[in-house]
Amino acid sequence: MLNCRTAFMGGHLQECDQCGHKRPVYNSCRNRHCPKCQYIKQVQWVDKLKSLLPATRYFHLVFTIPSELHSTFYINQRVCYDLLFKAASTTLKQAAANPAFLGAETGAVAVLHTWGQALTYHPHIHMIVPGGGLSSDHTEWVLTGKKFFLPVKALSKIFRAILCRMIGDHIVSGTIKLPDDLSGFAELKEKLYQKNWNVFSKRAFGGANAVVRYLGEYTQRVAISNQRIVKLDKGEVTFRWKDYRKALKGKYMKLKAEEFISRFFRHILPNGFYKIRYYGLLAAVNSEKKDIVFQLIGKDTFLSSLEGLNGLEVVRMVTGKDLSYCPVCKQGRMHNKSLIQLKEGP
Repeated sequence: MLNCRTAFMGGHLQECDQCGHKRPVYNSCRNRHCPKCQYIKQVQWVDKLKSLLPATRYFHLVFTIPSELHSTFYINQRVCYDLLFKAASTTLKQAAANPAFLGAETGAVAVLHTWGQALTYHPHIHMIVPGGGLSSDHTEWVLTGKKFFLPVKALSKIFRAILCRMIGDHIVSGTIKLPDDLSGFAELKEKLYQKNWNVFSKRAFGGANAVVRYLGEYTQRVAISNQRIVKLDKGEVTFRWKDYRKALKGKYMKLKAEEFISRFFRHILPNGFYKIRYYGLLAAVNSEKKDIVFQLIGKDTFLSSLEGLNGLEVVRMVTGKDLSYCPVCKQGRMHNKSLIQLKEGP
């Protein structure tokens, strides 16, 4: 990431076919945590997903763990992040299947984030959930209320019980190690049950297309974007952040460069870990059930406009900007003329 789009990555020398202007174009790192490399991936994902969602209302759920679990999660990231997905999806499945709440099978698109606005460690799951579910006999689409999906107090208690049980099982089996300041799972469990857990839920406005654009903001997001970095000066980094406890009040934070890098690196996911997952009716394995839902309530008609396009073509289609035009004469097109070899990195 440090060398993204620099001479250390190699690239091409481009030349204008009209005025002869030349420019180097360096390769991107394509690291999924890189702030520079997510835009095209995001719009392509949004373009693909829009054709897969039922035409109904949607809700945004957030499953958050209490701070007492942060140390345990951080030293057992791969296992604990996987359990967080499983606990959140199991909570949704059990609550939706309960006749007292919905009595139907629903689905979700789930995304893992590990950060707060100030780059603090804050693992949580964002879920986009259709506002209804398929009845057990597959003959009816059962709608939820318009204002809320499922009772958040019930969701919170179910989520706490499921995640605590899963963590306890893995501690017993030895696949989760406890931090040194905890004597055992009994102590941790007592602390966790002394706190009220909160599952956030709100209506996501708009149809499937609007919801996917909304979710697209979350899927390829990294811990901090370049736009939030205000200044780099004398070994210090100043960036903007929002204080959610004070009605999204904008603030500025200044950190030593070493501390800034340390905080950013806390949010590098384990290699090969999937941060976007699909559950229930929205999972690929349930395509037959999804087809039944489409027959019952339809889906937003959508034809992909980006399939088969390269990066430059995607940018032109989405933004209207053609980056292949010469920045000097504005008439000619830039063409690759020769390779720029990799420069030895630091």
